[in-house]
Amino acid sequence: MTTATIRIQRSDDDALKHAADGFVVAWKSGQAQEHVFSFSSPEQLFTVLSPKRWKLIETLQKLGPSTYRALATALSRDVKRVHEDTAVLIEWGLVEINEDGRIHVPYDVIKADFDLRSVA
Repeated sequence: MTTATIRIQRSDDDALKHAADGFVVAWKSGQAQEHVFSFSSPEQLFTVLSPKRWKLIETLQKLGPSTYRALATALSRDVKRVHEDTAVLIEWGLVEINEDGRIHVPYDVIKADFDLRSVA
């Protein structure tokens, strides 16, 4: 099972430490580590993962590899808008295009791991 985690890490130092720790574990164990998507703020997270894009990911996970048109039909949305949203998700690595030219989510599970708290 492939898993990814979404995190909000306000500190670049924390994000770099987490990435370095994962690299060390992968190097020593020879095992690939979980993919982590780090966002610098809740605003950035919610800009990338709007409710419509979150629904797009969920639907695409259910459908499996799909065409833009089939995904748009499943979402009851315009193909152009689905293509625009998918392009953002591809840029971030949450959606990929396979060798057949179909779009898919490369993760079985995407977890969100963050705390919302006041910023000093």
